[in-house]
Amino acid sequence: MKLFRTIIWVLVAVGFLIFAIYNWQPVELTLWQNLVLETKVPVLAFLAFSAGFLPLFGYHLSVRWALGRRVRALENSLKNTALARRAERDPAPVVVPSDTLVDKPGINVGQTADPLSPANAADAAGDGE
Repeated sequence: MKLFRTIIWVLVAVGFLIFAIYNWQPVELTLWQNLVLETKVPVLAFLAFSAGFLPLFGYHLSVRWALGRRVRALENSLKNTALARRAERDPAPVVVPSDTLVDKPGINVGQTADPLSPANAADAAGDGE
């Protein structure tokens, strides 16, 4: 798309150059009653083109900037919503203090030890590690 836009601008520039070569004649422009501007036709054509193009181009850039800000705000909102839903779906990990971790088979982290279990009989008697 950028290549297509560049080709169009090059064609416009070449067309304007050809126009300028064939119309390089002085023109008198009366601005006020006693103020007369003498200029060439291509300069006058370029000023007229700029007077019409630049304000609309500035408006286009401002709308594009505002819409870009809006899209970024919506994307951030969507990302925050997705992160909040992920946090709701995946519960936070249970944090267990390191002194209560039991590294014995059959006992999961966070479960209380069963005093009647044969695996915990040595700890219940008090002669464990």
